[in-house]
Amino acid sequence: MRQLGNILYITKQGSYVSRDGMNVVITFERQELLRLPIHTIEGMICFGNVLVTPFALGFCGENKVTVSFLTENGRFLARSTGAQSGNILLRRAQHRASSDADGVALAARSFVSAKVANSRTILLRFLRDHSPADVSAIDEAVHRLSLSLQELKRPNTIERIRGIEGDAAREYFSVFDQLILSNKADFYFRERSRRPPLDNVNSLLSFFYSILAHDCTSACESVGLDPQMGFLHADRSGRPSLALDLMEEFRSWLVDRFVLKLINLSQVHGKDFLQRESGSVELCESVRRAVLKAWQERKKEEITHPFLGKKVSYGLLPYIQAQLLARWLRGELDAYPPIFYR
Repeated sequence: MRQLGNILYITKQGSYVSRDGMNVVITFERQELLRLPIHTIEGMICFGNVLVTPFALGFCGENKVTVSFLTENGRFLARSTGAQSGNILLRRAQHRASSDADGVALAARSFVSAKVANSRTILLRFLRDHSPADVSAIDEAVHRLSLSLQELKRPNTIERIRGIEGDAAREYFSVFDQLILSNKADFYFRERSRRPPLDNVNSLLSFFYSILAHDCTSACESVGLDPQMGFLHADRSGRPSLALDLMEEFRSWLVDRFVLKLINLSQVHGKDFLQRESGSVELCESVRRAVLKAWQERKKEEITHPFLGKKVSYGLLPYIQAQLLARWLRGELDAYPPIFYR
């Protein structure tokens, strides 16, 4: 089975990434900060003002190390990959399925069912673990998410499935603020704001959603799928629609729970964020390094995969799900089996 490799997060502004022999070297103001053999790196994510030399980019591409460039607050800008060796037969099967209304609806229903069910589970676990005094709003959200799951069991068009997904996301986020238990003056949630994130909570969510999207894109590419040819997310130039499809089942229990843990355990504070003139809220550089380290530790935790029946680390889940998606497209499975978090 694939091993969980290192994702190299470069957050220090003004860093310089170069190649030296079989190593990737990071320097700042001519001082060497880090030197890693290329075979120990699975991917590289550069935040903000980070310069990567052409030789280093080519070196990474030759060794199948994807390099992604993001803004300081985690908005995706560009990605550099090596030569693509995707299985043409698999991509043809993906193209046929994404062009067939029934295939699109079948895949989209799997992604959305898992997303809604996992969001519902997060709310139920919160009620179990914390027993808040007023549970009426969360109970109502759980009820409506249950109705959404029932609706998804019926035959639906892709437009209807997208509508159910949107309604369910609004229900879930309508009570998200109640899941925040610490430092409510600095951490509050009114609504989801993306481009740009307008408060501290949205800044954290967007930041880690971007990282999860990078992992899902790499996972699709690693098994030979086209990350831009999706089912739930409509095709759009430059958008990794399939990767966004794949990450839906992970959002609530990988990213949202992690963000809530950072806040509720006071691992982040209001002073750790900067607000730009545009209104965008960003994590400070020093804190960004700390939360990324915590994220890497989170990815090492294990779960028993419900379909495979084996223990796997969280960080490998996007790759395993991409493989299962490929098996469905090849006709080896009757349907794509998403992960339902328990």
